[in-house]
Amino acid sequence: MAKPDITLYTTQTPNGIKISIALEELGLPYKVHKIEISKNTQKEPWFLEINPNGRIPALTDTFSDGRTISLFESGSIMQYLVSRYDTEHKISYPEGSREWYEMNNWLFFQNAGVGPMQGQANHFTRYAPEHIEYGVNRYQNETRRLYGVLNSHLSEKKIPYLTGEKCTIADTDIAHWGWIAAAGWCGVDIEHFPALKAWEERMAARPAVEKGRHVPDPHTIKELLKDKEAMEKHAAESRAWVQKGMKEDAEKLKK
Repeated sequence: MAKPDITLYTTQTPNGIKISIALEELGLPYKVHKIEISKNTQKEPWFLEINPNGRIPALTDTFSDGRTISLFESGSIMQYLVSRYDTEHKISYPEGSREWYEMNNWLFFQNAGVGPMQGQANHFTRYAPEHIEYGVNRYQNETRRLYGVLNSHLSEKKIPYLTGEKCTIADTDIAHWGWIAAAGWCGVDIEHFPALKAWEERMAARPAVEKGRHVPDPHTIKELLKDKEAMEKHAAESRAWVQKGMKEDAEKLKK
C-alpha cells in the first residue's frame, strides 16, 4: 500500500467530519489544517488552489507520480481514499463488484440528497435573516422524506448498515452520520425514524466515529440541542457570519 502523506482541510461540520471519520476507520495517518469558515479562510487564494469552489472538506496527498494531488467534494475524497488505501476493504468492497455499486448508490444519495436538502433546511431554520415559512417547510419536509427512505431501507432489509453487514463509506458519508446526528438542528425529529435512529446510535458506538467526529474541534451538536438558550445563541452567531459571507460573495459577483 502507498504511504499516505495526507493533509485534511476541515472544520466542525457534518461534511467536515465525514472525512476524518473515514480516515480513522481506515487507520491512516493524517495532518489536520483547521479552516475558519466564519472568517472565510476557505475563500483565500491559497485554499482556492486546493478547492476552486472554496468549500470544505478538502484533502491533499502525494500521488503515485510524486506530485501533490488535491481532492475536494466529500464523495470524491471518499472514493479516492478507499480506491488507493482500502486494500483490505475495511469500509468498502472490491471495485466492480455488485456491492461496490450498491455502496455508491447510497454514497451519492447523501451527496445529492440528504446533504443538500438538510443543508437548506438548516439555512432556512437557523440562518435566514427572516422566517420564510415556505422555505422552512419545503426543506424540512424533503429532509424527512429522505430520512424515510433510509429508515425504510434499513428496516425492510433488516440490515445494520446501508449495504448490509459491513459499515462502508456510504455510512460514514451519510454522516450520512454527521448529518443525521444533527437532525434536530434543522427541525427534524429523529424519533420518528426508529430504524434510522438505531443506525445512528450503532454508528456513534464505533471507536473511529467517536474519534473522527471530534476533528478538528469537539463535536457538541447533541449537547447543544438539549440547551435551548445555547442553541439560539449559537444560531445567532452563525447567522451573522453566514449572512456576512453571502453579502461579500454577492458583492464580488457584481464586479
